[in-house]
Amino acid sequence: MHSIAIYNLKGGVGKTTSAVNLAWCSAVLSARRTLLWDLDPQGAATHLIGDDRSAKDEARSIFARDVSADRLVRPSRIAGLDLLAADHSLRGLDRLLFEIGKAKRLRKLLDGLGKTYDRIILDCPPGLSETSDQVLRAADLVIVPIIPSPLSQRAFVEVQAYLDGKSGRHAPMLPVFVMVDRRRALHKQALEKYPDWPVVPMASSVERMAEERMPVGAFDAKSPAAQAYARLWQGIERKLAG
Repeated sequence: MHSIAIYNLKGGVGKTTSAVNLAWCSAVLSARRTLLWDLDPQGAATHLIGDDRSAKDEARSIFARDVSADRLVRPSRIAGLDLLAADHSLRGLDRLLFEIGKAKRLRKLLDGLGKTYDRIILDCPPGLSETSDQVLRAADLVIVPIIPSPLSQRAFVEVQAYLDGKSGRHAPMLPVFVMVDRRRALHKQALEKYPDWPVVPMASSVERMAEERMPVGAFDAKSPAAQAYARLWQGIERKLAG
């Protein structure tokens, strides 16, 4: 099993969009046994691919060992892709993790789920917190969606500096430009500065995900965005295999 976290210090940078599309690529294109774990209290990923089952505010209980993670896993609306849904109880997750003092609780949960799944995609809340700290140390790879703007790039540098300043292991990080409009001067400059970073273009098909409630590859597989996510996933698989 390999776990891939989708994380950024900032919100509104296409984090959930990337998580859902990469989970679809894993389950459908690579035929991996895949779990999407929604750790963001806003529950956007849960809304996009969930089954509309009413939330019971149990998501946090997994970390307190009140409920087993396996019991809360449910099928998504995509064949081969399961979901650990988010709910409002995750708003108190940072405090819980601090109170129980288990710095590797997430790692142990991932190890247990790894008996069932080949790939676990983590949709993480923004910010630097106890939750994000555990994610960044437990995951095998962290994908960082970045809008090609100075502020977004600065946030990535801040996360790198934060991790490098702390002792202990942390996952390698892969920055990915998202919402790219090559007609914009700032975007062109960013792409020229970091030509090796993967690119996902701005696309109407991505905006339609909220309406379709499906990953873009499921309803517009030939679109530039769907193909970009497929290429990104292929690169992730190569990186994990290496």
